[in-house]
Amino acid sequence: VPHSKRIGDLVRTQFAGSSNEWSIMATALISHLDCLKHETPRGHPECVARLESIMSRLDDSAFGDLARVEAPECAVEHILRVHPKSHFDRISAAAPLSGAVSLDPDTHMSAGSFRAAMHAAGAGVKAVDLVLKGEFRNAFCATRPPGHHAEAARPMGFCLFGNLAIAAKYALDVAGLERVAVMDFDVHHGNGTSDLLHSESRALFASTHQMPLYPGSGHKSETGKHGQFINVPLAPGSGGREFRRAMEDEILPKIEAHDPDLVLISAGFDAHRRDPLANLEFDESDFAWATGALCDIADKTCSGKVVSLLEGGYHLQALADSVAAHVEVLMGR
Repeated sequence: VPHSKRIGDLVRTQFAGSSNEWSIMATALISHLDCLKHETPRGHPECVARLESIMSRLDDSAFGDLARVEAPECAVEHILRVHPKSHFDRISAAAPLSGAVSLDPDTHMSAGSFRAAMHAAGAGVKAVDLVLKGEFRNAFCATRPPGHHAEAARPMGFCLFGNLAIAAKYALDVAGLERVAVMDFDVHHGNGTSDLLHSESRALFASTHQMPLYPGSGHKSETGKHGQFINVPLAPGSGGREFRRAMEDEILPKIEAHDPDLVLISAGFDAHRRDPLANLEFDESDFAWATGALCDIADKTCSGKVVSLLEGGYHLQALADSVAAHVEVLMGR
């Protein structure tokens, strides 16, 4: 993995483009240098090197047509659509001036973590704005900390704010969409997104995930307040064949029937066979296939509008290669 200073310079360079160039680009890559300043304890899987490896991979000439867009900090009012103010205040107050603090055994904050989390949440909102305004066909948010485990009043699983749920509620409540669909193919169930959207009838939430595995939620019986959740657990050892069958038989038809005005993806890549935190057997082609299938539905229902946010993925090379496969499909739409 390249040295952090070089990657910092790379991120600055990548996100210094002029908006005048955007009109000829189909896909936005949204990130911020501050996402490299969220530092976790030595040996922690959700580390700075994750974003370093992604940015190094996307610096390849094959991704020259990506529009690099700097993620703003999220407006507090958008965070408060899904989190109580007490949660926001807790996260804000917890950030240390130096060193690190632990919010639970898995979830930590350094001096740069709060700003990183604000940009990670802001990236999703920015992506929704750009895609709905037609400036881009789709967008990928390469930010950290991730978000799909953060519940309404509980940071957990490396996550501080529910980035995707914030973007979904922004699309519905501010941008005025009637329906959105969320697909989470991270190896861990998105209990946070599920908690934050539990009562939101306009948001269909679908998830494939290994079971049994952290956080222990995501049973088929968990269908949301309005029957708008689709949880498809996969047994340890399941690979691309089982994943694609689950998507084709149980998820994709329901997403299409929901007729979404926007498709949002919780893009976790820790179901990869090389990932150290789980036991599924996906490879890059499976993530590319799923991305294409979701884009096909978006083409039918909402002129291809797709917003994807990075979640997990902890084998650095597998993560970089999987993100590249995901983004290549988005760029090709």
